Amino acid sequence: MSDETKTGLNSPLRRKLLMGMAAIPALTMLPRTSFADVPATSAVNTTGLAVTDTEVTVGILHSVTGTMAISETGSVQAEKLAIEQINAAGGVLGRKIKFVQEDGASDWPTFAEKAKKLLVNDKCAAVMGCWTSASRKAVLPVFEQYNGMLYYPTFYEGLEQSKNVIYTGQEATQQIIAGLDWVNKTKNAKSFYLLGSDYIWPRTSNKIARKHIENHLTGCKVVGEEYFPLGHTQFNSVINKIKLTKPDVIYAIIVGGSNVAFYKQLKAAGIDLSKQTLLTISVTEDEIDGIGGENIAGAYACMKYFQSLDNPNNKAFVEAFHKMWGPKTVIGDVTQAAYLGPWLWKLTVEKAGSFDIDKVAAASPGVEFKGAPEGYVRIHENHHLWSKTRVGRAKADGQYELIYETADLVEPDPFPKGYQ
Repeated sequence: MSDETKTGLNSPLRRKLLMGMAAIPALTMLPRTSFADVPATSAVNTTGLAVTDTEVTVGILHSVTGTMAISETGSVQAEKLAIEQINAAGGVLGRKIKFVQEDGASDWPTFAEKAKKLLVNDKCAAVMGCWTSASRKAVLPVFEQYNGMLYYPTFYEGLEQSKNVIYTGQEATQQIIAGLDWVNKTKNAKSFYLLGSDYIWPRTSNKIARKHIENHLTGCKVVGEEYFPLGHTQFNSVINKIKLTKPDVIYAIIVGGSNVAFYKQLKAAGIDLSKQTLLTISVTEDEIDGIGGENIAGAYACMKYFQSLDNPNNKAFVEAFHKMWGPKTVIGDVTQAAYLGPWLWKLTVEKAGSFDIDKVAAASPGVEFKGAPEGYVRIHENHHLWSKTRVGRAKADGQYELIYETADLVEPDPFPKGYQ
């Protein structure tokens, strides 16, 4: 881990995450329910979950230590904000949400261990958690074995579907394929250099990217592909290769604290991102907070959400987020997707009229959240979300300027034909 990352993780802002949270008013646009006429616990909890007449317990499971804390801190903040707002608006089936937080510590076996604790010992009615695909793959067997419900917020490679998971981030067709089509069309890009951290998501995502580049984009080719361990900080060798091959596009899927070193070294090597096209699907405003906007200005990102989105839902969300966590905090794509988790769970429980996992899973398709900061989302039958694809350009102030978005919601397709 770089010194910059260590400093970021030990800053007062990051430490604040581990402390108690300040109460904030619910957003005025959100529905308020009454604690009167609360349904009997025996009617809404038939499987022994941690539900009482007044409370329901959920879990929060993210890395707040280790290399992934730079990315996952925002998810924890967003989930706590959503829980605070839901409680202020009347709770879930008349019950206030209580949360138990565990630290995955950027370690996949730890994620599995903590997931089991939250389901078996704490009997959580739902868990909001994970960031990397490695952590999700580690906990998935636990959720399926003990029949828990995970709300997973990160854009990911797809090729997965589970009754026990609601995927609130985008899958490959909504992000990878759409982004490559955009850069090919608007930048006339023909050659691509693929970079990634060395684990499931970047490798599978780049496998999908390579297939799309070579098989679906006319005259296009991959001129390089390399991977680096999580926490890696020495990128000068691959940067020299990029300077030699001169690709039209650097396609970067580096995650966590490694981004700080990569983009600083890229700039130090004289690569000007206002002239060299770089498209990332892994750097949100949360990472830029550590990287420094001046080191990544000009790069493009394909996401479904940017903090700068101009709509009433997002303005209210950003204001509430800043009120709770401080005016200098930033909000990235995964942070927003994490915020959706508690709200979608609340809406689904109320549709099902029960906290029981099987009933919540069955009721999930068709649940819509009109108050989503990204604008509007709806759960598909495959437990992924309909959402828009957007492209933003990084600015020196650490924000993205929106330069493209699809007119309509993009249907999720986690198993695209020809890419598996």
